[in-house]
Amino acid sequence: MEKIIVNGGRKLCGEVEISSAKNSILPIIASSILTNEKCIIENAPMLEDVFVICEVLENLNSKINIDKESRMITIDNSNLKLNEPSHNLVRKMRASFLTMGAMVARFGEFKISLPGGCNIGSRPIDLHLKGFKALGVQVEVGYGYVEAKVSKLKGNNIYLDFPSVGATENIMMAAVMAEGETIIENAAEEPEIVDLAKFLNSMGAKIIGAGTDKLRIIGVNRLNGARHRPIYDRIEAGTFMVAAAITRSKLKVINVSEEHVKPIIAKLTEMNVGIEIDKNSIIVDGDRDLKPVDIKTMPYPGFPTDMQAQMMALLCTVKGTGVITETIFENRFMHASELKRMGANIKLDGRSAIIEGVEHLTGAEVKATDLRAGAALILAGLGADGCTKIGDIYHIDRGYVDIEKKLKKVGAQIERISESDIKVV
Repeated sequence: MEKIIVNGGRKLCGEVEISSAKNSILPIIASSILTNEKCIIENAPMLEDVFVICEVLENLNSKINIDKESRMITIDNSNLKLNEPSHNLVRKMRASFLTMGAMVARFGEFKISLPGGCNIGSRPIDLHLKGFKALGVQVEVGYGYVEAKVSKLKGNNIYLDFPSVGATENIMMAAVMAEGETIIENAAEEPEIVDLAKFLNSMGAKIIGAGTDKLRIIGVNRLNGARHRPIYDRIEAGTFMVAAAITRSKLKVINVSEEHVKPIIAKLTEMNVGIEIDKNSIIVDGDRDLKPVDIKTMPYPGFPTDMQAQMMALLCTVKGTGVITETIFENRFMHASELKRMGANIKLDGRSAIIEGVEHLTGAEVKATDLRAGAALILAGLGADGCTKIGDIYHIDRGYVDIEKKLKKVGAQIERISESDIKVV
């Protein structure tokens, strides 16, 4: 087992380059199932989740080459088979379930274990299944698995009760090869949805309206291979923007779209963090007297739930009272108890967290309870006095490429170390 050790209280300075988006590349890899021609993904983030979904496809007899040096993934699904992916792989990551829409479109049937992932609350697949059923799919949910069968997918009008990203993506992948036209209303509007639509359209799909709440999909008979470069990771960008603020430092975050991080910019600006846009970069100046804010997570273009934990860590260091209301996941405050181990003053009231800023956080031994909680603990460690030891960092590796190396490059004192090598600092 490994831990990340952070010695806090140090200013950061320099430039951080953002990697491609985890939440974009996973559905793109899944959608490659729709063609028997080669697909090439450029500038792929070398993340544990990416390796897991590639293994899921390899379980289906896909041939995948991952070139870590050039960050290129080549996928050949010409010999794909109707296998059931390993339960142990699927339970590792919720995004594995995104293979269902594509597999049903290609083979007319598929069986897969119920998905796993971070334990941040209930994330039911009912909206995915509602969409499949509307396209004519017969769905059976058994003990720990989902099985789907259809003789011919047929387009339909589908209204999502909630703008679920995963459901929107899964239904899109099934609908692109359905007979006729499919309309998805109250669809998710996230940039990652737009990126998936762009990839599918480059394969020959006909998707109109990506980035709005209404998607129009005209079914086609076949899709070709494609080459694609995913968008940059807005959540990684937001995490490093908060790193500048929590250390009261100045950082330049490279490879980020201002449009994609507008809600983060808005809240940081409200806190009196200096923000300067420079083409595809953002210069963040946290060396100021910061103010507390209230935050409510919402579907895009609202404030992202994936930035909630990081902002909580920041608010812990700001004089005054801030309130965070989590509307997406009911169990996404597990990091609060870990932050309290570092001296944070946080009170939970249902889906709200009341954060009273303290004079300073103090390094402690903590554990990452999920991906974004792990990032929040690293940030808290950067802004704390003394040494913070973070365990269960496999969560962090699911979504951040070399986070400790990137932070070290801009002046953080941070190390990844085997538990057996840990010494008192």
